[in-house]
Amino acid sequence: MDGDAGAASPPPAHAAPLPPPPPPLHLPPAAAAAVPTQRDMSASPTSSRSVTETVNGSHRFVIQGYSLAKGMGVGKHIASETFTVGGYQWAVYFYPDGKNPEDNSAYVSVFIALASEGTDVRALFELTLLDQSGKGKHKVHSHFDRSLESGPYTLKYRGSMWGYKRFFRRTALETSDFLKDDCLKINCTVGVVVSTIDYSRPHSIQVPDSDIGYHFGSLLDNQEGVDVILNVGGERFHAHKLVLAARSSVFRSQFFSDESDEEKSEIDESDELKEFAIDDMEPKVFKAMLHFIYRDTLVDDNELGASSSDGSVFDSLAAKLLAAADKYDLARLRLLCESYLCKGITVASVASTLALADRHRAMELKAVCLKFAAENLSAVIRTEGFDYLKDNCPTLQAEILKTVAGCEEEHSGGGKSQSVWGQLSDGGDTSGRRVRQRI
Repeated sequence: MDGDAGAASPPPAHAAPLPPPPPPLHLPPAAAAAVPTQRDMSASPTSSRSVTETVNGSHRFVIQGYSLAKGMGVGKHIASETFTVGGYQWAVYFYPDGKNPEDNSAYVSVFIALASEGTDVRALFELTLLDQSGKGKHKVHSHFDRSLESGPYTLKYRGSMWGYKRFFRRTALETSDFLKDDCLKINCTVGVVVSTIDYSRPHSIQVPDSDIGYHFGSLLDNQEGVDVILNVGGERFHAHKLVLAARSSVFRSQFFSDESDEEKSEIDESDELKEFAIDDMEPKVFKAMLHFIYRDTLVDDNELGASSSDGSVFDSLAAKLLAAADKYDLARLRLLCESYLCKGITVASVASTLALADRHRAMELKAVCLKFAAENLSAVIRTEGFDYLKDNCPTLQAEILKTVAGCEEEHSGGGKSQSVWGQLSDGGDTSGRRVRQRI
């Protein structure tokens, strides 16, 4: 029957007897606790979160001389300077005579355009025509308010636009508080959609930013271990040879290139510090250069922008510091000065800044100046700086014109509404005023 079901069968008669079972293993309590169980060896639970949000940025576009911009033609626009939001370049296009031929110039049109390379860039937009009466009754066209209804707008490629063909009826605009002193002001806000994955980490350790600049700066401030004196225009600065030599190949050559191997290894036991004279630099410029050498940062912006009463670019501390960076082979200082000077480029200053950049091999700054001058040529040629180029740097004038030709080719597909050559041939500048042709 089934009474023996589940019982072990006896071993065959010829089989060797089985060894006795090993004695049970007795572990001390601490060791027993260290033995992982199946539950202990399972992975800790993890989590992640997808975060989709907008990176927002704004730009104000001021259109001075509205009445003179009228009549430029349907479909032709005035473009703002490009601005960056979310890693992409953008521009505001204002059409004084409208974008749609069917409207017969009855409306002004305003669009926001993707001005850099990009594919399927998703964004939200807002255009605000500012009420200049002080009443705060601005005209707002916002995509942000409708994002839940239709989602972000997708711009497929460079040159794609979002905006309004019928932004405002011209007859109403010209009698409204939005137009004051022949000037319109448009605020543009772009929100580029970005997605990130946020995931949990069991542990993290926050590492603070490097403070090496602070410590080296303290060495300079406290004059600990100084071993050299730099005499700059009668003002004496104490410093450390090794620090200066590590930062500048010019100082390295000045301090160590003429020494023999024996002199380099010899310990100077005298208390007298060797003094070097620097005759072609102002003390305040050398002090700012020392600040960078020890701290790897620029001095305060107020100091950098200070200049004489004539406001010349050449006379600013930033310009003189750029020259010092060039002389002492301080590539990072030169780039920092270029970045600072780039922020102050205007129609009035671009020619002088271009000459400065060319003189001190500031190639990034020079490229920006050439592009700015080419895009605003009809106004730039009326400045004193352009006269300076004509008298002292004729090759730079040629480079500007070469850049103009490049801009014309770049925008031949419909970028700029009116070429700079057209502006010159019309005898007008970018604000519509008549100017005498000078080239």
